[in-house]
Amino acid sequence: MLKQEIEDGQASLADPAFRADVLRGFESRPRAIPARWFYDRRGSELFEAITDLPEYYPTRTETAILRACAGEVADLAGQGRAVVEFGSGSSTKTPILLGAVSPSAYVPIDISGDFLRESSADLASAFPGLPVLPLEGDFLKPLALPVQVAGLPKLGFFPGSTIGNMIPHSSVDLLRAMKASLGEGAMLLIGMDRIKDKAVLETAYDDAAGVTAAFNLNLLERINRELGATIPVEAFRHRAIWNDDRARIEMHLEASEDVAFEIEGRPFSMAAGETIHTENSHKYGPRDARTLLLAGDWTPVKEWTDPEGLFAVILAEAQPPRSAP
Repeated sequence: MLKQEIEDGQASLADPAFRADVLRGFESRPRAIPARWFYDRRGSELFEAITDLPEYYPTRTETAILRACAGEVADLAGQGRAVVEFGSGSSTKTPILLGAVSPSAYVPIDISGDFLRESSADLASAFPGLPVLPLEGDFLKPLALPVQVAGLPKLGFFPGSTIGNMIPHSSVDLLRAMKASLGEGAMLLIGMDRIKDKAVLETAYDDAAGVTAAFNLNLLERINRELGATIPVEAFRHRAIWNDDRARIEMHLEASEDVAFEIEGRPFSMAAGETIHTENSHKYGPRDARTLLLAGDWTPVKEWTDPEGLFAVILAEAQPPRSAP
């Protein structure tokens, strides 16, 4: 009885948006849940573990590019801007940028509050005297920046090719929202993963150690914990698929047998082989990346890549709209 009361209490404290997305996702066909809900504390920890895997090239490749281009970014953007990082996570790449541009303030934005506060404290210690102003929230939605950075020129930072997790029209909406938040004259430093060999891509999202599988399956664990669900997690397996028509890796959770379960008392069932679509990771060629930025009202200024062309880091500027060429 006590266990049920605790579970009911946990369910009642669940994020209403999480509840709505999960229920909508299981009711829809095909089933799909937005990838932002991966990032509870455990999910955030697992993602950080993924970035260290030998198969997962994006993090080490982007980090090397940032080390090589940081000085040039500082020259082009100028020093003293307020750096606003969207989806900061553990902020492992951030010191490279902060050390180069001598910012007036740093605003990390992340949906995982505990992770955000810990990484913010670490950065504040590493950069004494720098105002670090963490903002907990979903950066896919409009967010008011801290009053301390109002009126300051801004440099947005959006590493990790997180832009690839959204379908193109949502990516354009996000880029326009970023421009609205940062203001005219702001700059944006963004990472974008490149299209490459299918085997390299699928291996990067389905590692031999099973860390990405655990990351994907943790979403079901979170649903069980926060929504009082009874999903048999052991009856699902992780799948990573390259969709060439849409130039993206898709992550799915596939039922390995027929299953029936409840979410907040609502019955659901899935047949063996049915999947829940949990994440996309779109990949962009050079022209595609520039076109996406322009559609989102950002004008590319400079692009850097690694010797193999696996990944790109692009600096763009929010220029006033033009009515003619």
